[in-house]
Amino acid sequence: MKIAILSRNPKLYSTRRLVEAGEAMGHEIDVIDTLHCYMDITRSRPVVRYNGEQLPHYDAIIPRIGASVTFYGTAIVRQFEVMGTFCVNRSDAISRSRDKLRSLQILAGQDVGLPRTGFANKPDNIKDLIKNVGGAPVVIKLLEGTQGIGVVLAETSKAAESIIEAFMGLKANILVQEYIKEAGGADIRCFVVGDQVVAAMKRQAAEGEFRSNLHRGGTATLVELSEEEQATAINAAKALGLNVCGVDILQSANGPVVMEVNSSPGLEGIEMATGKNVAGMIYEFIEQNAQPNSNNKKG
Repeated sequence: MKIAILSRNPKLYSTRRLVEAGEAMGHEIDVIDTLHCYMDITRSRPVVRYNGEQLPHYDAIIPRIGASVTFYGTAIVRQFEVMGTFCVNRSDAISRSRDKLRSLQILAGQDVGLPRTGFANKPDNIKDLIKNVGGAPVVIKLLEGTQGIGVVLAETSKAAESIIEAFMGLKANILVQEYIKEAGGADIRCFVVGDQVVAAMKRQAAEGEFRSNLHRGGTATLVELSEEEQATAINAAKALGLNVCGVDILQSANGPVVMEVNSSPGLEGIEMATGKNVAGMIYEFIEQNAQPNSNNKKG
């Protein structure tokens, strides 16, 4: 198959692994810088252009859309959809996952386990907002934050009030969530492809840190999931319409709860921790679902 990877940096581990795995399986792989694509939106013959030329027909694309370019990136994915190209993750699913508030509301509506979460614009009673999620300590998150940036643990009610007031003074959109103390600074990254969890790792926060992100110094180890944890990850992916994603869950006293669903999960940590060829599994999914050398159903 002829497959394009939408990625801003061909040197990234995840992009390099996708190229390597795809070529090893006999596919023709192109890496395309998303922001350098531009669209010709025309009746009957919509196309994507790149470096002054019309891009060839691709049997499938693998979107690796960074959070900072979500709007333009999903517009490009949508153009490929209109052209009938099979997209590993569709544009609307990527958009849903990037909106933290919207994704939590969708997951709650599908009865997926979540930490109790509050969201407000100008609450008349900040104390009640904090109390409503279980009281201090609480986790306060910027809606637009990534890789643990903009996530603060407030250990007392006074600290939480001060942080919330400060963020609101900056007109920032924030979520206030209950702190899952029993998780012990660890979470589980479940890598979902299609309708199954193909790999999972436990990420442990560094000493003195509550955020388990590998970018924040966390460590990753292989973990075996319970049936409930697997079901939670798969249901979360399905609820948002994602075929390939990373679902981050915490082990709480009330069962697994979803913290975030990532539509462009990194491959390095999960492949290193599990020893699995996750990139290859993504191509197996494409082989099973894309229609090579044909105009797929447009949408």
